[in-house]
Amino acid sequence: CAWSIERPPGDTAGCTFCHTSSEERCSTCHQRHLFDPAVARHSEQCKACHWGKDHRDWEAYDISIHGVVYQVNKWNPTEFDFSKKLSDADYVGPTCQYCHMRGGHHNVQRLSTVYTSMGMSNADRGAPLWKEKRDTWVSVCDDCHSPRFARENLQAMDEACKDAGLKYTETFKVAENLMLDGMGEPMPKDLAPDWSGQHIWS
Repeated sequence: CAWSIERPPGDTAGCTFCHTSSEERCSTCHQRHLFDPAVARHSEQCKACHWGKDHRDWEAYDISIHGVVYQVNKWNPTEFDFSKKLSDADYVGPTCQYCHMRGGHHNVQRLSTVYTSMGMSNADRGAPLWKEKRDTWVSVCDDCHSPRFARENLQAMDEACKDAGLKYTETFKVAENLMLDGMGEPMPKDLAPDWSGQHIWS
């Protein structure tokens, strides 16, 4: 998008690192000069692309209980034996790869947790395709947790998405009213909340 290209260089550094290269090459995860499946099984391999302002996947994982278990134990080969294939893995906690590439399957998006594609948005709820995706998501959690635990967490995320949708709608109503009152345009540069705000409001 044009508004993305116009961002300051510091903001786009993370984007161009991934998006100017061909995605889904073997060397993206396995490293070019040392092709080693054991290296690709570490969660940090995902961090190279999945971090930053627009998609804080790494940050979310890293501060989660799963990420903490990984960080504390990752150098202990009895807790994380990265020499084993993912299909044979018996980790003390999940890595990105363990859940998203379950069994060693390379189609990462097959077990994606993007909310709308999982059917957690109000528009998607109830469609057979989304039910299948949600059931698959729960089955991954079942590897370590009870089915009840996984279902309750999925329901909690549903409720959080509903609440967020309401707040999102309220926020846009406030913005709409400001525009109608003539207070929303133009947005003074010194009051713009960030780079995206300046583009959105102008």
